Amino acid sequence: MTEIDARSRAALIEAIDAELPQTQCGKCGQPGCRPYAEAIVDGEAINRCPPGGDATVTRLAALTRRDVIALEQPAQSPLVAWIREAECIGCTKCIQACPVDAILGASKRMHTVIVDECTGCELCVAPCPVDCIDLLPHPAWEAAETDEARDAYLARRAEQGRRRHRDRQQRLARESREKRMERQKRLIRQRQRSAPGSTAGPAPQRQRQMAVKAAEQALRRARQQLAHAERQGDANAIAAAQGQVDSASRLLDDARAALHHVSSS
Repeated sequence: MTEIDARSRAALIEAIDAELPQTQCGKCGQPGCRPYAEAIVDGEAINRCPPGGDATVTRLAALTRRDVIALEQPAQSPLVAWIREAECIGCTKCIQACPVDAILGASKRMHTVIVDECTGCELCVAPCPVDCIDLLPHPAWEAAETDEARDAYLARRAEQGRRRHRDRQQRLARESREKRMERQKRLIRQRQRSAPGSTAGPAPQRQRQMAVKAAEQALRRARQQLAHAERQGDANAIAAAQGQVDSASRLLDDARAALHHVSSS
């Protein structure tokens, strides 16, 4: 793919993503609205978004120069999740499932939905072990009495859904990187740790070689994440990935220095 083709593809993905409702519900078969936009560019059908309805299919057809086709599933009006708090056992499964971090709570504590931020994706319902979550018509949608008011609500929901989903994905990625880097650091510390007075030998050297290998793997993963972020053109993801590359590089330098020290002892 040439640079021009890559830019054109990225621009079309952005345009398609802008037309999707940003409920992040996965009913299209993809793990979110942007992945669905990417799949459409790669040939996926344009009629797999029930929350978007027929209007979204029409707009996607115009963008992709395809024929308008009927929705694969019935259109869905805006919903909101509602937790029957008296029945909630505080398992946090709904919190983990929510793609936009719209549920508050903690382990063994009552959970509650942030109504204004809920996209009605339904992903919190299935994991609930006590079936205490209902899906109701969204009050803001029901309160909209004109087409203009309904359009304004949908635009606001899309903007919030996109932003909160992106923020959640970045948080999860950051937490995953931090946990992985901490594991790598612990491994290096364990490999470097030796009993007082012990002399360097085959065992310590092997440990440090393993630490170097682990650090090299961490750096490769970080570079892969950076390359992916650059292909997507996501400035925030690029900055985060570059920071991870820098951190992994320092970790590798430390591991190699420790190996050199024990080898020359």
